[in-house]
Amino acid sequence: MAELRQNLATREWVIIASERARRPNAYAEAPDRLRMHERPEHDPACPFCVGNEELDLEVCRNPAEGNWATRVVRNKYPALTLDGDVTRSFNGVERNITGIGYHEILVEHPLHNATPALMSDEEVYAMLQMYLERGQTIAADARIEQIVFFKNHGERAGASLLHPHSQIIGLPIVPGDIRHRIEEARRFFDDTGQCVFCTMLYDELARKERLIGVNDHFAAFVLYAASSPFHIWILPRQHHASFNNTNTESLRSLAPLLRDVLFRLYIHLNDPDYNLIIRSSPTKEPENGYFHWYIAIVPRLSRSAGFELGSGVWINPSLPEACAAFLRGDPPQQT
Repeated sequence: MAELRQNLATREWVIIASERARRPNAYAEAPDRLRMHERPEHDPACPFCVGNEELDLEVCRNPAEGNWATRVVRNKYPALTLDGDVTRSFNGVERNITGIGYHEILVEHPLHNATPALMSDEEVYAMLQMYLERGQTIAADARIEQIVFFKNHGERAGASLLHPHSQIIGLPIVPGDIRHRIEEARRFFDDTGQCVFCTMLYDELARKERLIGVNDHFAAFVLYAASSPFHIWILPRQHHASFNNTNTESLRSLAPLLRDVLFRLYIHLNDPDYNLIIRSSPTKEPENGYFHWYIAIVPRLSRSAGFELGSGVWINPSLPEACAAFLRGDPPQQT
């Protein structure tokens, strides 16, 4: 029988359509799919490849001299403009704010066919360290209210370039979806005196059935109320509202776990398209007791349609517990 499950943090409902559920291995991409490591290491036409760097767009690189490991460049076609003041205009229903902000590209690796799933732990750490450095710098700009870190891997996830890269956008507003999550977290804290994300984390650690990986600083699990197959969260085990307050020790602990989770998706689902998002508190609300930063990984294995758009309720044709077991490599259950 189908089951409705609620995400405790967002209060959103999901239909787990168990009667139409597919085995987790049915979500693997086609075996003839060309995976990242099977592609060329260099593309003469790629603006992110070594030798093609557009230096006028470069913000920073690591290391600063010699061969680079990671680079940050301004988006050539930015959604927001860096220079100017934030001004607001209100005229009846017409309300707007000048499109001031940051739109940067983090080039994650010199090789065109690299991917975090197959990088070394040190290379993933370098990528995360650049997230952190840019996040802290952008947050110091008084015009910025929210920073969004995200990675689109694959065409279905919205990637227009193959070379491994992420995007960092600094906004002059706190988007409604993020504000909704914060308000729900605050409501749970007011009712219980506890962080809802910590509550979810402790429950997943105790149950273990949806865990994928865990270490001293982080835990990765498939959501109980996953809105789509293999929807994964990685949460720090120590409460912090802002990713920008992550210390070096925690970041070094995050790197191997993140790489391991992405490697499991790469191997078991044959390099699926996915979105990776770091969800963090607004820049002017850096620490509090109710919000908890985390990483969301959403493989693009299903599509929304009229029901989802009309109701806001997602139909997930997979069992989260089975997805987690599949990624862990557990023997399949007999039915």
